[in-house]
Amino acid sequence: MKIKILLVALISYSVIYAQEADTSYWKLGGAATLTFSQVSLTNWAAGGDNSVSLNGYFNVFGDYAKDRVSWSNNVEMGYGIIKQGEASAKKTDDIIIATTQLGLKISEKLFWSSLLDFRTQFYEGKNDNGERISDFMAPGYLLVATGLDWKPIPVFSLTCAPVTGKFTFVNDEELATDGAFGVDPGLRDPVSGSIIEKGRSSRAELGSFLKVRFIKENILKNVNISSKLELFTNYMENQGEIDVNWQNQVIMKVNSLITVNLQTQLIWDEDIKFEKLDTNGDVISSESKIQYKNVFGVGISYAFGQKKE
Repeated sequence: MKIKILLVALISYSVIYAQEADTSYWKLGGAATLTFSQVSLTNWAAGGDNSVSLNGYFNVFGDYAKDRVSWSNNVEMGYGIIKQGEASAKKTDDIIIATTQLGLKISEKLFWSSLLDFRTQFYEGKNDNGERISDFMAPGYLLVATGLDWKPIPVFSLTCAPVTGKFTFVNDEELATDGAFGVDPGLRDPVSGSIIEKGRSSRAELGSFLKVRFIKENILKNVNISSKLELFTNYMENQGEIDVNWQNQVIMKVNSLITVNLQTQLIWDEDIKFEKLDTNGDVISSESKIQYKNVFGVGISYAFGQKKE
C-alpha cells in the first residue's frame, strides 16, 4: 500500500512541477478511454451465457524540449473486468507503466538517451483454478538503460541501449518462495507445504535493450496507429534468449467522444513459467509460452491538453 501511495505522489509531483515550469518548453496532455460491452440472452436456443465487460485506460504525458535537451515522461494505467454467467468477475487487463527518457541531441536525428521504465499491476491475478499467481509488485519490473536514440522522422524512433539493467521484483513471500518470474526460489516442507526458507524477492540482470516505436495520427482518415517493440537480452544468463514485448494500438474515431479501439500485445519471457497440473493438483510440467492479448471494443474517449509528437 505504501508503494502505491508513493507512486501516486510521484506522479502528482511531476504534474505539478511541469505546470509550474515554463510551459513554453512543455507539452502536457493525455487521454482517458472507457469501453463497455454486454451480451444478454433469454431463451436462446443456441446456448451461451450473459456477460458484461468493462475496460478503462488512462494515459498522461509531459514532454520537455529546449535547445539540445529533450525529456519525455509518460504514465499509462489500465484495468478491465468481465463477468460471464454465474461465474465471479475476472480481470482482463491490469497495467501500470511509468517511463521517463532524457535525451541530449548529438546531431539533427541522433540523441544520447537514458531511460527508466517501471511496470507492475494494481491487484492480484488468479489462474483458472483460483490460485493467486500475481499481485501488485509481484511482479514489478524496472528497466534502466543508456544508449542512442535515432529519430529519422517524427513518427519513428529507434533506441539502442547496450548497457541496460533489468530488475525484477516479487514482493510476495509465497510467490517468491516458488521462484515466480525468475527469482531464486526458497524451500518448502514437502508434506505441509509451509515455507522453510524464503525465496529471493528480486533479481538483477545486465544486458542490452532495443526499442522501436512508430506513432502516426490520421494514417487513414480518423485512424491513429501506434506500435512499440521492445527487446532485451541478458549478457550473463540464458545467452541467445530474447525477451519480447510488442504492443499495438489502432484507434478509429467515430466522433469527438466515441472511438473504436483495437489493442494487441505479444510477450515472450523465458523467466515466466506456466505450470501444467494433474487431477490431484500436482505439477506435471513447467514451461515458458508465448503470451498474447487482444482487446477490441467501442467506447468513450476523451483527450485533454496538447497532442504528443
